[in-house]
Amino acid sequence: MMQWISQSNILIVGLGLMGGSYAKALKRLGYRVTALARRQETIDYALEHGIIDEGSAGVDPALAGAADAVVFALYPGAFKRWIQQHQQFLKPGAMLTDVTGVKRCIVYDIQEMLRPDVEFIAAHPMAGRELSGVENSDDRIFHNANYIVTPTDKNTPEAVEWCKSLGRLLGFRKVSVLSPEEHDEMIGFLSQLTHCIAVSLMTCSDNRHLADYTGDSFRDLTRIARINEVMWSELFMLNRDDLLREMDVFINEFTALREMLAAGDAEGMREKMRLSTRRRAGFDKPPADA
Repeated sequence: MMQWISQSNILIVGLGLMGGSYAKALKRLGYRVTALARRQETIDYALEHGIIDEGSAGVDPALAGAADAVVFALYPGAFKRWIQQHQQFLKPGAMLTDVTGVKRCIVYDIQEMLRPDVEFIAAHPMAGRELSGVENSDDRIFHNANYIVTPTDKNTPEAVEWCKSLGRLLGFRKVSVLSPEEHDEMIGFLSQLTHCIAVSLMTCSDNRHLADYTGDSFRDLTRIARINEVMWSELFMLNRDDLLREMDVFINEFTALREMLAAGDAEGMREKMRLSTRRRAGFDKPPADA
């Protein structure tokens, strides 16, 4: 297992918001950080602002071969294609991880196609912003956020501990371990359903004057409706069954509340609100130890 030592070379593949935020955090901690991106403008920006030490637009075999660890910050399909086409450039013994928002449809395929002398241990940083691009990267988004490691039976205990240590090093509040299946079920509710609700709120009215009257509640609920449609539609489709199940549960709950309102059942609504308040309080507890 690669140790976290100051001279380690960390390669970021995909230098957008999340890849850039990883790069900033790791470079600030003293690691040599390199990057591969699609556009030369992205690499130029990252070099100019000290986010990376070296980078290339496209695949650079030398950078890939020098990396002790690689963080893949790509869309799921692009991640699979990169491994299929370029894994021969990776250094033997390299440790690979990712930031992908779905796991079951990615992790097993990557591990199946990967060379036996490198190891992929999946992870999901539960952090982000409604903006995209390396110019909006900020490693402070990791602070007070959660980080999920999703190992399989093909992962070594050393790799799992390495990946957990990466989460702690980046500054995440809590590091958890779930199976890919548990992760996707959880993410279908906590992340994907919430984005569906935010999108639906923003698309159910075309009144252009709403911004003149809104308060914080609407702004808070719809912050994530400013959305990367290419990435999120791919994530929704890849986790379709779990997301559909969560959407059905939400529709049933919303319908029950509507029926209480229609029937004049004030006490029923109050009980549902009391339950909501109790459950929401659990999110305000002091952070648990990682």
